[in-house]
Amino acid sequence: MWWQEPVTFLKGIGPKKALELATVDIATVGDLLEYYPRQEAYIDYGNLKKINDLKIDGSRQVFRATVYSVRNGFGAHGKRYTVVVVRDETAYASLYFFMHQSYSAQKLKPGTEVLVMGRVRPGKNTRSVSEVSVQILEPGEEQSPEIVPVYSLSGGLTQANMRRWVRQALALAEQELPESLPAAIVAKCHLPSRLWALKNIHFPTSWQALQAAKRRFVFEELFLLQCGLLSYRQQNHDQRLGIKHAVNGVKVEQVLAQLPFTLTEQQRKAWREISADMEKELPMHRILQGDVGSGKTVIAALALAKAVENGYQGCMMAPTEILARQHFATLQEFLQPAGIRIALLVGGMRAKARRELLLNLELGLIDVLVGTHAVLEEDVRFAKLSLTVTDEQHRFGVEQRARLSNKGDKAPDVLVMTATPIPRTLALTVYGDLDISVMKGRPPNRKPVQTLCYNEAKRLEVYEGLLRQVQAGRQAYIVCPLIENSEALEARSAENVYEELSKGVLRSVSCALLHGRLKPLEKEAIMADFVAGKTQVLVSTTVIEVGVNVPNATLMVIENAERFGLAQLHQLRGRVGRGSAQSYCVLLTGVDTPEALARLQVVRDSEDGFYLAEEDLKQRGVGQLFGLRQHGLPDLRIADIIRDTETIAQVRQLAQEELAKPHALEEIKGLVDLQFGQRFAMIFNT
Repeated sequence: MWWQEPVTFLKGIGPKKALELATVDIATVGDLLEYYPRQEAYIDYGNLKKINDLKIDGSRQVFRATVYSVRNGFGAHGKRYTVVVVRDETAYASLYFFMHQSYSAQKLKPGTEVLVMGRVRPGKNTRSVSEVSVQILEPGEEQSPEIVPVYSLSGGLTQANMRRWVRQALALAEQELPESLPAAIVAKCHLPSRLWALKNIHFPTSWQALQAAKRRFVFEELFLLQCGLLSYRQQNHDQRLGIKHAVNGVKVEQVLAQLPFTLTEQQRKAWREISADMEKELPMHRILQGDVGSGKTVIAALALAKAVENGYQGCMMAPTEILARQHFATLQEFLQPAGIRIALLVGGMRAKARRELLLNLELGLIDVLVGTHAVLEEDVRFAKLSLTVTDEQHRFGVEQRARLSNKGDKAPDVLVMTATPIPRTLALTVYGDLDISVMKGRPPNRKPVQTLCYNEAKRLEVYEGLLRQVQAGRQAYIVCPLIENSEALEARSAENVYEELSKGVLRSVSCALLHGRLKPLEKEAIMADFVAGKTQVLVSTTVIEVGVNVPNATLMVIENAERFGLAQLHQLRGRVGRGSAQSYCVLLTGVDTPEALARLQVVRDSEDGFYLAEEDLKQRGVGQLFGLRQHGLPDLRIADIIRDTETIAQVRQLAQEELAKPHALEEIKGLVDLQFGQRFAMIFNT
């Protein structure tokens, strides 16, 4: 089969070119055909604008020009940039290249014909173009009358070569090309054939044909993704009968009555959804998404109380001992007044105490067990388990959660919680088989965190302010993007910041350094000291973004904030503001470009984690959104989670219908395997 042949099967591709193609993940002729041109990067030579006609509105535009001059410069804090002035017969434009892009700009020599793509804004004397992508035009290329593709390339690969090789592959496809979707789906959804779509996504006959081809491949990718997710998860779903709990009774009412606060409307809605699920015989599979500080633990407490008043047991699992201990203390406060017996199981317990706990658990003398991975051990047996709660669910894989669920005779209800706000369309993809409850907002007694944004010039002032906070009896976090200095990245490291501050401005206070290379017991001990107030300032990497509640911590300083995603900055900010005192988050940035400052201002102006996650998704893409790499979600070649919302809803329903047909199941699994290979085996298994 020609599509499985190595790329050297095509004329003009030898071992050297094959290696270069391998750098963009093209190994076979089929890979080449499925290497789609860049979004919105097609060139219609009959419709290129002159520089003078470009709109000065910040939009991305394409134009042809000749390089006039190349000049290097240094901005604030010694940041290197390159300005390339280009011209045509109507006007000049200035192209701005920053950081690593400056080196590639040096290849541009005066007199070189180029195709420019970038955002056009007003400049001092010329139009200013940023976020620049430049393609050097080859002789005769500008004469082409058709719409031609532009591919993302590296090394010695050229657009002309890529186009020639793709044309060869399309000629082979004319003779034989397998469909990548079930024929029934193609007919039902009025999709063009795969051959027609491949021709028109690479060399469209018109802009309308290009859009139709894109729609076909967006549909195909999302449909097969949903089929893969659903079929994979069906295999890992508990097929046993569930437990039907009665309507809320005395213990739930007791827990509600003694709460020191009134549930918010968001909390009440989430509890109604969970409670209704527990009253069905079908096992609950629900994810509770709560923004930082939204009060997820109290909802978990109500669900556990419901299990207990029905004569069953519940279990809550947390990823670290310190977080498990914190949940234990909180649940004690909520559940013990209702007569609910609660215990804590962690690693390192004395043998006698552990044996006694396990015996009481098996005899049904413990109602709720809180613990770490220790609850998964074989000798941990429940008398009657009906509910499992997993906190920070992305830290646990499928097998781990299945082991917990298998500790019940019947399939227990499953509630997983996450503090990572995920846009609903993305959640439908990542958590395709889970019902979703969303809680936004903060408890009424908490003040919003005041977020400030400063450049490097204010750094000393910021740390003098931090010192004053600490001297007033408060605690603070300092977060850095790197553990140690890197030649490749211009960013402050946790080790350097700790060394500098502990011997300088903060020499009079107790500081500690926390990062991911430390052993688990070392990390636990450092965090325990901070929680206990023994450490006043914690210098850390992002290992603290999902962590414990320290109400006395009122200040968070984030170094090189421009290097973090919006959702991640919001997660980090959520470590402060957990008490009643006013808290602050300071974003320090070493980059003063308008784009970088505009991104940080979005965080400064909003405390809505779900809105920030949406913005993050738009700016950084699915793969970069905090927390999603752990799910093993395959990279999407052409679909866009935000843009293609309607298609996601459509293909999800179709996938469910098709997978319910026995005759269609094997065909679809084969197509999914061709599209994504073994990548589904990684989903949720971190």
